[in-house]
Amino acid sequence: MGPGKVQRIMLSSDLGPFSRDTRSDWVRLRTLILLRWVAIIGQLTAINVAGYWFGLRLPFALCYAAVGAAVVANILSVILFPENKRLQEYEAMLTLLFDLAQLAFLLFLTGGLTNPFALLILAPVVISASALELRSTLILGAIAIFLVTLTAFFHVPLVLANGVILQVPGLFAFGFWMAIVVGILFLGIYSRRIALEIRAMSDALLATQMALAREQKLTDLGGVVAAAAHELGTPLATIKLVSAELMTELKDQPALLEDARLIREQADRCRDILRGMGRAGKDDLHLRQAPLGTVLREAAEPHMARGKEVTFGLQPGPGGTDRQPTVLRAPEVIHGLRNLVQNAVDFASGRVWVDAEWTAQAITVRIADDGEGYAPQVLGRIGDPFVRSRRSDDDGEDRMAYEGMGLGLFIAKTLLERSGATLTFANGSDPFGDSEVRADRSGAVVEVVWPLKRIVAPSDLAKGQNQKIIN
Repeated sequence: MGPGKVQRIMLSSDLGPFSRDTRSDWVRLRTLILLRWVAIIGQLTAINVAGYWFGLRLPFALCYAAVGAAVVANILSVILFPENKRLQEYEAMLTLLFDLAQLAFLLFLTGGLTNPFALLILAPVVISASALELRSTLILGAIAIFLVTLTAFFHVPLVLANGVILQVPGLFAFGFWMAIVVGILFLGIYSRRIALEIRAMSDALLATQMALAREQKLTDLGGVVAAAAHELGTPLATIKLVSAELMTELKDQPALLEDARLIREQADRCRDILRGMGRAGKDDLHLRQAPLGTVLREAAEPHMARGKEVTFGLQPGPGGTDRQPTVLRAPEVIHGLRNLVQNAVDFASGRVWVDAEWTAQAITVRIADDGEGYAPQVLGRIGDPFVRSRRSDDDGEDRMAYEGMGLGLFIAKTLLERSGATLTFANGSDPFGDSEVRADRSGAVVEVVWPLKRIVAPSDLAKGQNQKIIN
């Protein structure tokens, strides 16, 4: 497998990387305090019901002391720290470690693994896997397994009301231990996996919103320029008129006449500058429509001078007219197509094709290249944020100048789907086939399909008239 196939989806977003490892202060102390109060109530209820309802002979003093330690810890936390206190990594780990040790001590006093509430030792590990970094979770998980193993061999046995010591067959005791250990491992991995996906999606959606906001700001800036040019036109015309009158009255005063002539020339210069700015501003704000080919070239333009040949092809499909459609120049459409073209240029061997076809129902844009294509093992996951693919040590020379985390493709996919498009990712040929017999368009292929009504500009949209772009 060539390096291009491995690195295919590593598209970097120009918004900068979003690293999950840079996050801190995930957990609010007040949340852990609330959970600990719930645990305290449950522990007291279990101890009292076991002792006074079922008559189990428990070391009540030590049990109440263990619960009291949790109560004291909660009270001190409330007094010493503000309500909005967020724990740093090591602080959260120490808090969960205290809860783990307190629960393990209670299990030691109440029969070890014969206590059905022994499964609650999973809770601190699951919380750590959901909110903390991997190192903290591994430490807590290892300590939890160690404490469970310790209480399996060393514990105060449960004594029934009639003095009989509750004994569990060795096979069942081993099964209880194994179930808890497997639960720690499985639930820890499961919780961490889900938490990482949620964080990745949150980061990627934030980056998508930033990308769209930037494109929208550029459009809004054009509107501000057009408005400024319009508003300043009247005072400049007044200045020009007054300067002309002064020139008429100051014909016999050459020095003052030259000053009046200079004022008029500078007013004309300002008028010309503002006229050009106003025209550009109106192009951005009002002319939010352009032929399909123009929009495609605008999206691809930043990447057409990067040493790869970019070829455009436009043709009508079944039921399509000979004249290419005029489409809305929505910021999300241009930015999304630009990211797709960037990805194709990055990994093409020498050529990229941008083809468009329109029918009576839809507009289809296909972006293909002659590179190695998408890696087969990640082809079904393209468009997910932070998709990674391992690379071997011997392909370092072929690494791209930059690498991302799949965020650019996620942004492109999200923005284009927001505009009503449907995206399909595929390879132009078998990635394991002989490179000498593969077709030109053998690399990655992205197909973007819009329903005609979602992207074609209304026929009655006049120049300079604002038109709401449907999102």
